[in-house]
Amino acid sequence: MDSDFTELNKKKGRVTKKHLFYFLFALPAIVYVIGLSILPAFTVVYDSFLVNGKLSTRNYQALPGYGLYSSIGNTLLVSVGALLIQLLLALAIAMVMIKPFKGSKIFSTIVIIPFGISTIVSAFIFSLIFQNIGGFANGVLVFFGFKPVVWFSSSLSDLGIVMFSDFWKNTPLVALILYGGLSSVSPTLYEAASMDGAGPFNRFRHITLPAIAPLISIALLVRGVSEFNIFALPLVLIGYHPLILNTLIYENYSTVATRPISYAAATVLLAIIMIYAIFVLKIGGAKQYAQ
Repeated sequence: MDSDFTELNKKKGRVTKKHLFYFLFALPAIVYVIGLSILPAFTVVYDSFLVNGKLSTRNYQALPGYGLYSSIGNTLLVSVGALLIQLLLALAIAMVMIKPFKGSKIFSTIVIIPFGISTIVSAFIFSLIFQNIGGFANGVLVFFGFKPVVWFSSSLSDLGIVMFSDFWKNTPLVALILYGGLSSVSPTLYEAASMDGAGPFNRFRHITLPAIAPLISIALLVRGVSEFNIFALPLVLIGYHPLILNTLIYENYSTVATRPISYAAATVLLAIIMIYAIFVLKIGGAKQYAQ
């Protein structure tokens, strides 16, 4: 018996031609990730500690003077706010899409359209919508008898517009992910729960939510990382003020003298993203769902 287990383990650990064949297919992706993601990231982290050719934390000590704390706060506000709105709105949309009704295909098509629009184009559209004079938003307010609003009047309203523009564009992706999870739930489970006296809330809590929990984790991870890396949308809509981390990085990278500051800010952003990813994987129960 022991010899059989030993032979089986040897076969499992043996590298065959088939394994090498599959590895060759994956090799371009591995080279791409290492060459264009991992190595540049390590280079930026290392350069962020260089001052006159010596390792130092001087760049990080100088970061607060460039608006680090406010940019972190603004990034967290936009990212977390937009992500929560996307998740709630996408869940509502997915639950509508899963129900058969007349015009469901048209509804699904309309829902997906924003995701297909370029980020720069959507930013330009929302800059026109929220123009102080001639903007669509103020036009609607005036039509209903309200006074026009100066939308870009404060840092909070600026970030609110960025948040609104972002969740409008990216909610369809989250909705499609959650729709895939809802599609896997058998209708008979809901029928059996209804016969047992379970109301809509209990059915959602005990059937729907556990079924889509792994996909919620995936959506939070994919969209959360993208949210923290948001750049083009705020750059077009609000420029460099109020600062978010990516506009802070870009603003300082454009000048050679402050380039090490941008490396340090990029390292801070990388640390925030890694902490967020670990947190989502932890609360998402990755090990439980892997089983």
